[in-house]
Amino acid sequence: MIHNSSSMDRPVAVTSGFTRGRMMGAAAVVLALLAGGLAFPSIRRWSRADRSVDATTIGTGTVTRGDLRRDVSVQGRVVAALHPTLVAQAAGIVSVRAKAGEVVKRGDVLAVIDSPELRSALEQARALSMAAQTDAERQKILGRQAETRVREQAAIAQTRLDAARRELVRAGTLHQEGLFSAGDYEKARDDVHVAELESEQATREISLSKESNDFDIRTRVLQAEREKTAAAELEKRADSLSVRAPFDGMIASVSVNDRDAVTTNQPLLNIVNLSSLELELEIPEEYATETKIGTAVAISFGADERAGQITAISPEVVNNELNARAVPDGGWPAGMKQNQRATVRVVFESKHGVLKVPRGAWLDSGGGHTVYVVDGRSATRRPVAVGAVGASEVEIVSGLREGERIITSDTSSFGDARTVILN
Repeated sequence: MIHNSSSMDRPVAVTSGFTRGRMMGAAAVVLALLAGGLAFPSIRRWSRADRSVDATTIGTGTVTRGDLRRDVSVQGRVVAALHPTLVAQAAGIVSVRAKAGEVVKRGDVLAVIDSPELRSALEQARALSMAAQTDAERQKILGRQAETRVREQAAIAQTRLDAARRELVRAGTLHQEGLFSAGDYEKARDDVHVAELESEQATREISLSKESNDFDIRTRVLQAEREKTAAAELEKRADSLSVRAPFDGMIASVSVNDRDAVTTNQPLLNIVNLSSLELELEIPEEYATETKIGTAVAISFGADERAGQITAISPEVVNNELNARAVPDGGWPAGMKQNQRATVRVVFESKHGVLKVPRGAWLDSGGGHTVYVVDGRSATRRPVAVGAVGASEVEIVSGLREGERIITSDTSSFGDARTVILN
């Protein structure tokens, strides 16, 4: 008979509630909570993001404050404002004395034309000029002779008038004394009247003869002047057979070979004045209304940038481009050549102390109304207002703050996503 279970009882040690297994489980729970807390922002971004993009494929820029120029960048080509083509003044054989690329001074002989035809015409013109001048001198002599004869006739007429008057006085005295008939007395009176008419006519002949002689002499002198002018013109053409440089410059091209036969007005050489260079610009049509004479430009010659201005504008737009000319204010760099290229920024407006961001494809893809602002590993779409647009920077009127970063590359692939993750 078993009275109790004391014979089968064993003492058992009482353990604490924090066993090793429980501690490991608790640590796992704590680590899981910490990991969840740390991952919560990322999980939250992922949950809110509409799209994910590779961060290495996008470009970013920072919002800054400073000066901005609304401009457009175009290519310019150096051209010479003075680049005349020298032509042959007469037909003949040309002797070329200059070559392309040679630097010449004003007055240097560049080519000489041998023209027998022009020389013959010049000799004939000189002979005709001398003959006309001799004829004019002869006419002056003839005029003086004619005037002398007329004056002589007038003097004779006056003498006859005086004699007739004396005869009339004598006839009147004799008639009163009865020694002269009335008929003879009347005849003496008629002789006086006739002598008076002859004297008056002789006096008028002097004036008429002088006018006629002056007219004849003037005609001969004008003929002589005409022949002299024709000879002088031929002399100028003969002198121009020696083709000379009109200014200091460089021979751009030679159109003929030495000893070639040339015709009148045939091009011989092209010379450029390197001291009167200009930049030829082709400005897009959309800037045509804003481009004016005096518009400022920034001309870049490699690392050298010089300010300048537009000096001439084409009156029409050709092939969607406006042609204009510009020159630097401080002169050209040494060694500039015709047709050399340069980068030119046409400045339409300058602003100071404005918010600005780099210009990029975002401006077209967002239409200038939206931009993606970078915040850590994500970017959020934000509406903005754009002001002046320059060649490399864009003014931000509202929507951004200084120091923020935006995506400057093309965002059209983002679609309508409000937030994108940057992996």
